[in-house]
Amino acid sequence: MEILSLMGYILDLNQWLVLAMFAVFITMLFRGIPVAYALVGVSLVFIFLGMYLLDPNKALINEFIQFKSTRITYIKLFANGGRFFGGIIKNPVLVALPMFIFMGLMLDQSGVAQRMMRAMQVLFGALKGGLALTVMLIGIVLAASTGVIGASVVLLGVMALPTMMQQNYSKPIATGTIAASGTLGILIPPSIMLVIMSDQLAISLGDLFMGALFPGLILGGLYIVYIVVYGLIKPEAMPVPENLEPVTAKIIGEVAMSVVPPMLLILLVLGSIFFGFATPTEASGLGAMGATILALLSRNLNWGVLKGVMRQTLNTSGYIVGIFISANFFAFILRRFGGDQIIEHLVLSSFDDPYLVIGFILFIIFLLGFLLDWIEITLIIMPLMLPVVLSLNIAVDGYGVVSEPSVVWFAILVAVTLQTSFLTPPVGFALFYLKGVCPPEISLMHIYKGIIPFVLLQLLGLGIVFAFPELVTWLPAVAYGN
Repeated sequence: MEILSLMGYILDLNQWLVLAMFAVFITMLFRGIPVAYALVGVSLVFIFLGMYLLDPNKALINEFIQFKSTRITYIKLFANGGRFFGGIIKNPVLVALPMFIFMGLMLDQSGVAQRMMRAMQVLFGALKGGLALTVMLIGIVLAASTGVIGASVVLLGVMALPTMMQQNYSKPIATGTIAASGTLGILIPPSIMLVIMSDQLAISLGDLFMGALFPGLILGGLYIVYIVVYGLIKPEAMPVPENLEPVTAKIIGEVAMSVVPPMLLILLVLGSIFFGFATPTEASGLGAMGATILALLSRNLNWGVLKGVMRQTLNTSGYIVGIFISANFFAFILRRFGGDQIIEHLVLSSFDDPYLVIGFILFIIFLLGFLLDWIEITLIIMPLMLPVVLSLNIAVDGYGVVSEPSVVWFAILVAVTLQTSFLTPPVGFALFYLKGVCPPEISLMHIYKGIIPFVLLQLLGLGIVFAFPELVTWLPAVAYGN
């Protein structure tokens, strides 16, 4: 009985330590401590805490420190650097990460979006909500050719918001449209979030890219339907401007010519993957080269632009890799406390129906999106949920081609759910990107009101993908089955 009682005490203590790790981590984030520092700091503190509370033989601490008498002679933590750093840097999938970031930033410098904005505004200007529809269509095109959320939201805000205000658009619908359209790039491939998910879940990046295409387009389609219907119901919120230019063959030609360059870039990246000419990693290099050529042909490429894009790419990539390393360290300590088994048990015991378990996980991720960035959620939560999803044995048709179709489906469900993390306060990054370029008369409350319908549409899109897994698995099966 004493042994059983002691085992029960240790199990309870493990649970408390796991909960304490998450609680301390979230507290440090609210205190403004950078994510990477918070993850590493919490991990180091709990190494020593675990040694004294759970590990009388110091097996845990000896993973990192060798003792000789009472003096520390050798810190093994640094010797384990290759475990946390080398494995990440050597991963060929993650080579695509800086390439896609470079591609998106360079495309923003090429002036393609500005030309599309001018031409499409004339084409759709006579429609109720035509300017909002123009912003959404450009957002979809940018999403399929950039994948850098901050750049897309700021670019659309700078280009469209002043014109929307001049046309007396409702402030909530104007800001909501810009914020929602700018976030589509995190789902529609090429997406840096899908690159990270591919690494964390050990599944094919090509499967994720192809699997995310239909859900991303469905989400964009829901946005467009909402704008059109809203324009018909409340035309005063999106008035048609006066003194419109007539739509002529010249205008249609200008629209076509403005859309061709980004469409060629999309075809170069996604087409090379779909038709089997290049792997996703190779396609990222093609995309970076294509965006650079577009900037050169637009006469917007010079040494200053190239230097700035390279610097931003380095900063963004370094930030993500830093979180990668610290999240691996955090996950390693969490597993040493049995955190993965504890979380798996808690999630699996929540419901008997495997689909309800998936729904419960998505609900947790949706709530975490109010507090954490998508990077932290992807790097910390996804590896912990992988054993849970595999143990559910959910039958998702992979058409004999897609490896681990249930995991691919789950990853896309999470990606759709994480769309909301960009729009939900208090840490919805798209909201703050947009607020930074808004005129003074637009308050944060206007933006909050504007994003509510789009968050609901995101949840509707999530429900559609949840109900029809074939929307995720059919395209990669066709692409790689042939």
